[in-house]
Amino acid sequence: MGNITEHEVKDIRGLLQSDELYNYVLETSVYPRESEPLKELRNITDVHPEAWMGTAPDAGQFIAMLLKLLDAKKTIEIGVFTGYSLLLTALTIPEDGKITAIDLNRESFEIGLPIIKKAKVDHKIDFIESKALSALDQLLNDKENEGSFDYAFVDADKGNYGNYHERLMKLLKVGGVVIYDNTLWGGTVAMSEEEVPEIYKSNRKPILGFNKLLAADPRVQLSHVPLGDGITICRRVY
Repeated sequence: MGNITEHEVKDIRGLLQSDELYNYVLETSVYPRESEPLKELRNITDVHPEAWMGTAPDAGQFIAMLLKLLDAKKTIEIGVFTGYSLLLTALTIPEDGKITAIDLNRESFEIGLPIIKKAKVDHKIDFIESKALSALDQLLNDKENEGSFDYAFVDADKGNYGNYHERLMKLLKVGGVVIYDNTLWGGTVAMSEEEVPEIYKSNRKPILGFNKLLAADPRVQLSHVPLGDGITICRRVY
């Protein structure tokens, strides 16, 4: 998306009507419950030149609750960055839970790895440095993986969301849940093409197409939630 300003980062982080209202949610309900490892990783990520790629903490809080409700144990994460959502998942799932974490960029993952290790949850993570489609196809080559995952989180290249979805519908068990991040794309999904800031244009159309794809997919129960930059929750129903 290129260089973005501090103001634009705030816009991506929350789609509430004002920074003051969004900060109220963070200061009142999110940050007081955020664990020290997550807080440390968030602070490190905030000074990264691509900090906007990190998971919004309000969305993270919701995801942690969902993981508990699902009693998730075997999970997939596509797109890791510095690992905020990865650490959150590792802290939430049981001691014998496992996360298959896929990202092309190990360097970003290693920024958060010391904190993950200090939190003593690194044994739950199998990091795969790979293109996600290749890694997912490799998982599907083992028939035991089909229908075996409880949960997936996707925050990677938006143009491949549809391809990831098809593979995840095979990997998730019936009743399993996948969350897709950035599905409101800074609010630009509701703008005319002329209104869209240049930094959002390249991924706006893929997101619009993906949202339509999900809305028409009978395999999932769907909820589009305005947390962070928009997350779409899909529960596999068959």
